[in-house]
Amino acid sequence: VGYWAAQREDGGTGSTTVSSGEAPASFKRDPGTVAAVAAKALPSVVTIQAKSGGSQGEGGTGTGFVYDQEGHIVTNNHVVASAADGGTLSVTFSDGKSYDAEVVGRAEGYDVAVLKLKNAPKNLQPLPLGDSDKVAVGDSTIAIGAPFGLSNTVTTGIISAKNRPVASGDGSGGSNSYMSALQTDASINPGNSGGPLLDASGAVIGINSAIQSTSGGFGQTQAGSIGLGFAIPVNQAKNVAQQLIKTGKPVYPVIGATVNMNDEGEGAEIAARGTGGASSVTPNGPAAKAGLKPGDVITAFGGHQIDSGPTLISEIWTHKPGDSVEITYERDGKPATTTVVLGERTGDS
Repeated sequence: VGYWAAQREDGGTGSTTVSSGEAPASFKRDPGTVAAVAAKALPSVVTIQAKSGGSQGEGGTGTGFVYDQEGHIVTNNHVVASAADGGTLSVTFSDGKSYDAEVVGRAEGYDVAVLKLKNAPKNLQPLPLGDSDKVAVGDSTIAIGAPFGLSNTVTTGIISAKNRPVASGDGSGGSNSYMSALQTDASINPGNSGGPLLDASGAVIGINSAIQSTSGGFGQTQAGSIGLGFAIPVNQAKNVAQQLIKTGKPVYPVIGATVNMNDEGEGAEIAARGTGGASSVTPNGPAAKAGLKPGDVITAFGGHQIDSGPTLISEIWTHKPGDSVEITYERDGKPATTTVVLGERTGDS
């Protein structure tokens, strides 16, 4: 398990090339084939055009999928962030029909957003959701999206790894979202963000969110896939989407401690001081009640090895507030264990 700093961005071109996602009857394939899965899923996958509210109208292209029959679309936060404040969102289906959409809620930390179609059609077909906890390394994967604006693109691969800690920027130079990701070698490129990662049955097991690139960024070079793609596990994304639909705001589990974010390899060290010089361990918070102190180095969380602060956050966020989780830590070089009951934080601010 290692800490990955993944790059990601939207399509950047602001244009979309739509291809038909419907196969003629004479080309129908047997159930279970990639062609059959794609033909069934494509009508439920959308290409998203986001434009900011500024005079330049900057934005880009991403992907999403139908979550329910009420017209909710699930995608990545970084796909729609530029249009969240006064911008516009257009959603195009595989048949070429487009609809305006509005943001229901965004979770920057989880990199999940929910949109709702305006004047949604009555024949929406939500994609079935799988169980990402049951995914195994080597399982087949199918990714659908709009790489470089080429909508309805289908690529295949396998699950290369699970519980891969990934910290990704939002396209503006930040690194403010963390995930314990599914890693796949299915080709994922700028514009695939927010699209579904399917299993062999056609069920969503993840939301394509980030790639590792040989380039320092996408920019004008539009760097692409090198076979290292990362998806938010659908079990986590589903919980976040439900919360956003219900309240419009995300809820994050927390341990009530500030950890150093630049340490790698030996664990997540609780900082000497918190933000603004405050205590790094919240008084009467979850960590304090579990007996943790500044300087403690957390090396395992819920049975998963921790090698850095970002890895710890990605693991914490796979849980829910109120969960009891065993922590292994070192104090003065001596190992110890304790159990923390996770607290909660509402919103991204």
